[in-house]
Amino acid sequence: MNMILGKRHIILAALVLSLGIAVYLNWVYSTSGGDFVATETAATGESKNYGDSKYVSLDGEEVQVVANSAYFKEARLNRTKSRDEAVDSIKKMFKDASLTDEEKSALAVQATDIAQAIETEGTMENLIKAKGYEDCLVYMADNKVDIVVKSEGLQKEDVAKIKDIVLAQTDVPVENISITETK
Repeated sequence: MNMILGKRHIILAALVLSLGIAVYLNWVYSTSGGDFVATETAATGESKNYGDSKYVSLDGEEVQVVANSAYFKEARLNRTKSRDEAVDSIKKMFKDASLTDEEKSALAVQATDIAQAIETEGTMENLIKAKGYEDCLVYMADNKVDIVVKSEGLQKEDVAKIKDIVLAQTDVPVENISITETK
């Protein structure tokens, strides 16, 4: 009994010591960066009040960028909502006791198709962004792929790159691929 109590005290002391060292190191590294900034502002005589408001005017280009980023966010949200509604309706149908095994297997296939579409859309969006495009959105439905790309003028080479990505990830025919540009 005495030996167990001794081991516990040693472990507790080691933990307290480790915690103390971690707090000390955190304090040393967090205060060293702030000293340089205060010295620099005192030497230049400039000081900023971070609570002050500053009025700025937006030109049309900046507003357009904000609108486009809002478009992509809203479109992704709408796509997610519609997919969630489809999955919920499939779940409700699964709970229906009057369904035959064939109907349940058809629902399972639909659920699998939705899951695969979500994964494929995400993969294609990431691959398109990796090609240098700022943002994009991919919709897959009924053996068709619709892509919205944020770009400053798509060239034929850009369209070919995007179509190559879609063809590599899906079995959709080329004539069923639609690419739309937004700025």
